[in-house]
Amino acid sequence: MAVDSSTPRQVAPDSWQHPLGVKPRLVAASALMLFLELALIRWTGSNVVHLSYFSNFVLLGSFLGIGIGILRSGRAKRLPYYSPVMLGLLVAVIAWKPVTVNRGTSSSVIYFTSLNTTGPPTWVILPIIFVAAAVVLAGPAELVGRCFADLPRLTAYRFDLIGSLVGIVAFTALSFLGAPPIWWGLIVTAMFVALMVPRPRGQQKLTATVLSGALVLAPLLVMVGVLFHESTRPENSWSPYYKVQTAGYEWKGVPLLTITVNGVPHQQAIPADSRLQWEPQYGLPYERANVGKNPKNVLIIGAGSGSDVAIALKKGAAHVDAVEIDPRIRDIGKAKNPDHPYQDPRVSSHIDDGRAYLSRTDKKYDLILLALPDSLTLVNGASSLRLESYLFTQQAFESAKDHLNPGGAFAMYNYYRETWLIDRLASTAEKAFGHKPCVDKVGDGLQQAVVTVGLTEADQTCQAAWPGPSAITPPPATDNRPFLYLFTDRIPSLYLVTLGLVLLAGLIGVGIAGGGSSYRRMRPYTDLFLLGAGFMLLETKSITGFALLFGTTWVVNAIVFAGVLVAVLAAVEVTRRFKTPPIKVMFVVLFAGLLLSWIFPDSWMLSMPVGLRALVAVVIAFTPIFAANVIFAKRFTDTADGTASFGANLLGAMLGGCLEYAGLLIGFHGLLIIAAVLYLGAFLLRPKNGKVLGAAT
Repeated sequence: MAVDSSTPRQVAPDSWQHPLGVKPRLVAASALMLFLELALIRWTGSNVVHLSYFSNFVLLGSFLGIGIGILRSGRAKRLPYYSPVMLGLLVAVIAWKPVTVNRGTSSSVIYFTSLNTTGPPTWVILPIIFVAAAVVLAGPAELVGRCFADLPRLTAYRFDLIGSLVGIVAFTALSFLGAPPIWWGLIVTAMFVALMVPRPRGQQKLTATVLSGALVLAPLLVMVGVLFHESTRPENSWSPYYKVQTAGYEWKGVPLLTITVNGVPHQQAIPADSRLQWEPQYGLPYERANVGKNPKNVLIIGAGSGSDVAIALKKGAAHVDAVEIDPRIRDIGKAKNPDHPYQDPRVSSHIDDGRAYLSRTDKKYDLILLALPDSLTLVNGASSLRLESYLFTQQAFESAKDHLNPGGAFAMYNYYRETWLIDRLASTAEKAFGHKPCVDKVGDGLQQAVVTVGLTEADQTCQAAWPGPSAITPPPATDNRPFLYLFTDRIPSLYLVTLGLVLLAGLIGVGIAGGGSSYRRMRPYTDLFLLGAGFMLLETKSITGFALLFGTTWVVNAIVFAGVLVAVLAAVEVTRRFKTPPIKVMFVVLFAGLLLSWIFPDSWMLSMPVGLRALVAVVIAFTPIFAANVIFAKRFTDTADGTASFGANLLGAMLGGCLEYAGLLIGFHGLLIIAAVLYLGAFLLRPKNGKVLGAAT
């Protein structure tokens, strides 16, 4: 049996004096670290619209801060009071200057955001948030690192993982309950106080406790005050994806409901009669589709607050399946839509991802509509995957085709803003259905368009023939590269410059935090650095793969994150308790797992029944993750400097987060190649001599 025999190191005399034992402190600090990271991603993204499309910008800053905090933990002489101070400042600054932006000046990537710009420019606010996230997360990481110094390697790593699971479960539970951010703030405040304010013992200790309490509580009370104000405003509510704001008013005697998400005008609930009178294009799918004049079964993906559902009922639909990914927006529509379509007995409401719904149902429809499904946010943990990305691929259109009754039709409409985007969608429909669709453009700067395609060409009636794509029209998006709004076949310069600055900031930050010794301390652990980068790519591939197979919902995302942590924890437990093969053998298992993922892509699993699909997906996705973490656990046990080796691994994860963007160029499946190269480098750079402590003998 393996024995975790690494020796705990003594910490400085003035380090953490706390009534809790080291293991409970480690669990609490790790839980705080992950909970705070998730809360920062959600809250900053709801108030700075840039982050709706760069959510992993905060994630990269968090990884940098966590790595720096771990490295600092062995030499820091005071508790990390800078962390709550920076957190209070960050929340106050963003609340003072929230950012609402338009799609920007670049035409290579389209962002569906508001039409007006407020708040600081991108080049000001994004560096502030990146640096602030790093500083904030460095504090809990430093507390984690201090615990690592007091425990054997794998024991510390084990309790770190348990704490991380506690953090993600707690945040997921609050998301399920629709809890406003004041609860996030109260939990973070309580955790900081519990971990950083010592109990008074004697007059001198009492003075130290008061000072510590003031340093911790003062900035956190500022944060709580801001979050309380935001949470108690009657127009605000919270879904698992957005901060949702509603406003009701009348125009020309017609009741209107406006819904804004993350500071961006998102949709309006308008009575169907008025909508069709003011914006007749919403009725065009029913005119272009021959069966649309008398539809029996209609599927609406992106049903939102119900306006498109009300129009379908107005057009005579006998039954409507309304699919909406956001439960809060659906509930607002159910309560406040003037037509009350969700109360109609002809309507069945489904909280689900549209692509996932199609993959699980055998129902056939006369008309399938993609009703303005622009999510305004990314899947958490995936650099460029939006909630609706898998709805607009060639494979998605083919799936819609398979769910049409004879004579049926498929249609979509939105404000597409760019002619090339309209042509791209039309050409995707042409490729999936085998004939040209009907394309109706509305003549305004936002280029609203309706694309309708019948099951056969005889099942549609076009006002004018679509001329076909232009020479510059990009090819259809695919499940491997589902980037509908990316015009070029290159990584946009905006991303490249941003990632370059992120890496530069990482190099400078690590050098400063380590006092010049960080790189010397981490040099022996280059293989662990590469293991961290490879693991991040495996995690991204798992998130995007499960999003395709089971939906881009927050529930699927949370399950995958938790599943990854459970797989890592299982690898640690196996390494601690049982005889495990040598590292060379585990690398063979790892590369075999990567090969398995390459040979059996996600598209192959989509044709399976849901139960079998889940089983096969778990085996294929988590086999390389498990093997990689057995390798890490065995190697980590053998390290002479636990904090430097763990910090190197975390900073490698930051590099992996940057390499995710290569998926824009080579697709998500291609990330497996980059991961394989990184793991090959780790294999070649591993220590060649010496027995691995804690390995089975």
